[in-house]
This record gives sequence, structure tokens and C-alpha cells, in this order.
Amino acid sequence: MIITTKAIVLSAIKYGDSSLIVRLFTESDGMKSYMVRGVLSSRKGKFKKGYFQPLTILEVVANHRNKGTLEGLRDVKLYSAYRSLQTDVIKSSLGMFLSEMLVVSLQEEEKNQPLFDFISKGFIWLDTNEKIANFHIVFLLELTKYLGFYPDTSGINYPYFDLKEGDFTPTLRSEVVDGAILEDFKKFLDTDFQSASEIKLNRQSRGLLLDQIIRYYQYHLVAFKKPKSLEILPEIFT
Repeated sequence: MIITTKAIVLSAIKYGDSSLIVRLFTESDGMKSYMVRGVLSSRKGKFKKGYFQPLTILEVVANHRNKGTLEGLRDVKLYSAYRSLQTDVIKSSLGMFLSEMLVVSLQEEEKNQPLFDFISKGFIWLDTNEKIANFHIVFLLELTKYLGFYPDTSGINYPYFDLKEGDFTPTLRSEVVDGAILEDFKKFLDTDFQSASEIKLNRQSRGLLLDQIIRYYQYHLVAFKKPKSLEILPEIFT
């Protein structure tokens, strides 16, 4: 079936000397993987390799056979050009980390318009704003709404948050967040990108909070692996 759809690039892995295996989150069909042959071998090829940088928003014409194998691309063009996301060191580092998080978190091969809109609007916000130190925190928490494990806030005044159960609790359990980290965690619940940018955190506090959010993902997603780029985040924020 020939499909024309918007798509967000999540990863591009070199295959052989000249080809790429590209993972796209498509507006029409959710997560899809494509073989893009010869894209690295010639500047005059049909597709530009620059199109396949993580988080690029494309419009693609694709041949979807839906047989669980790599799909094919017939045409690719840039849908929305970023101004700074892929050239600013801090923004591109955040983008790399979040694209890895999306790869390990998104498994569905079906249309999910609200999720596609959230991801695309989120990265457009990152591209066009400068106060971005907390962007990845609120992005990951908001993403859990679409993945099905957003924290239950009905007991938000309790002193512990249970990472396994995803709720606040008055009793100390085996895997909980409490104290100062919990207070920081609460600040980001049901917070949009703009409001989150005004929350004051130092580098250590932000790092500790992110560690707990990653643990939360580990408990709720099967075969979750920590992104390799997680290691660089403490270095880019002061």
C-alpha cells in the first residue's frame, strides 16, 4: 500500500557501506522501519542523508507491506525545518537522548494521532525556545500519558511515590521516591513546557530526578534499556 504521511525520524543506523536502516514514527501507522539504500554513497542520490538526522520532521511517500519486514521509501521531503535544534549543542544533545528514549519506548505499529502531535509539537517547542533545561523532564513525564503509566496523583500529599505501582502512598515500600526528589517530581506533574522552564533546579537535583524517572520507565516498559546518551546530560547543564 502506498502511503503519504508525515514522519519523525527517531534513528538511522548504517547498513553496509552506503545504506541506512531508519526508524520513523509516522502519523499514519505509528512506528515503522525502512531500508534506505545508497543514501550514503552519492551526493546526487535520490535522498539526502541530512533528512535522516534524529527528530527531523519529514513528509514521506512509503510502500507499506505490513509484513513485519523493512518497508520502502519512494519519496522524502522536509516537512518542517528546524532553526536551532540540530545545530545548538545543548538542544541537539537533548534531542539525541529523547530520540533514544522514544526508540525504546514506542513499539506500536498503529496510528496514534495524539502521540504524534505531542512529539512533533514538543520538538518544535524545543527548537524555538531558549529556556530548555527542564524540557526533557516534562517531556518524559508527559509521554507516560500516551504510554499508559502516568502517575496516579489522587494521593499526591502522601510522603512517598511508588515507582512500581505508579502511585503516591503513605507507607514506605521497597521502591519509592521521597524527600527533596519527590518534591521536585511533584512540580512537573501536569506541567506544560513553558511552565516547566520556570522551575528552578540545580544540575545535581535535575540529575537525581531524571534518574528516578528512568527507573520509573524501567519498571513499566518491557525490555527497556537506558539510552547511551544519558551519560552526557549532566555535562551540558550547569
